Amino acid sequence: MSADTIAPHVADIYLLTVVSQTRSFTQAARRLGISKASVSGRIHDLERSLGLPLVRRTTRSVSMTEAGQLLVSGAQNAFGALYDSVNAARQTMDQPRGLVRVSAPVAFGRQHLAPLVTPFLQAYPEVTLELDLADRFVNLENEGFDLAVRHADNVPESYVAWPLLRTEAGLLASPDYVARHGAPMHPQELIDHVCLHYLRPGAADMWSFVPRAGAPTRIDIPIRGRFRANNSEALRDAVRGGLGIGLLPDFSALADTVDLVPILPDWRVIGFFGQTIYALRPWSATVPPAVRCLVDFLKAHLPEQVSGGDRKDPAPRDIPE
Repeated sequence: MSADTIAPHVADIYLLTVVSQTRSFTQAARRLGISKASVSGRIHDLERSLGLPLVRRTTRSVSMTEAGQLLVSGAQNAFGALYDSVNAARQTMDQPRGLVRVSAPVAFGRQHLAPLVTPFLQAYPEVTLELDLADRFVNLENEGFDLAVRHADNVPESYVAWPLLRTEAGLLASPDYVARHGAPMHPQELIDHVCLHYLRPGAADMWSFVPRAGAPTRIDIPIRGRFRANNSEALRDAVRGGLGIGLLPDFSALADTVDLVPILPDWRVIGFFGQTIYALRPWSATVPPAVRCLVDFLKAHLPEQVSGGDRKDPAPRDIPE
């Protein structure tokens, strides 16, 4: 089959790669802004034109046949090369332009990113920005995001990672709670306290600690409490109301000059919130100019460290020029 014969099917082959990624006609349709019936019909027409079964359909999901997987694997590389070529061509333009979709945690987005939206868009009038605030981990490729802002300690090797600022989480309580229940002096004493847990899928009701000085011996403490939330602002308000001891990142703990009491300041909580806030995107040979200028703007305008002190950023990794 010649290239001229394949050319009319290029759009449908790309549609097939999206179906392979989402494993759903419905999700593929939503991502591409077309109807589910159109997705199904175009895949059927592609199978008929190529004379190959490409997709297995069940009532719950779709998957690729062996022939479909072979076609998708080759096509993804080709579309990736085409995407990089288009981005390289766009970089010849002086003015960054186009849509940039960003995912970020609710609290950090509200407190630190939202105030920068206006000056950024004023500085780059050809750029359109979508800021999606959610405390869940999004799939950037499947959901069409260009960038995610997240706090982490380790970044997957398949991602480009720009460190934006340092952050730290700590245990806090209200003065009223401490007056009524006292402040624990050792992590083991948390067993006798009400603890407000950050809700995360699959996470156990447990906090892990290492001392800030001395041998880094890890201590795992089961916790109990009557309130959980997947948003640090909601937890902060519960802590401020005296409901218990909460684990909060500093960008929420310091917001609105909340008067809270540090708990176990000689211990560091590990394995829950990362100590660096990154801008992340799946690795590619080039980065669109609008994305790069947004990252540069954030690095220039975000505070060096939410909780103060000297900036000690990890080195950026695998960032294409």
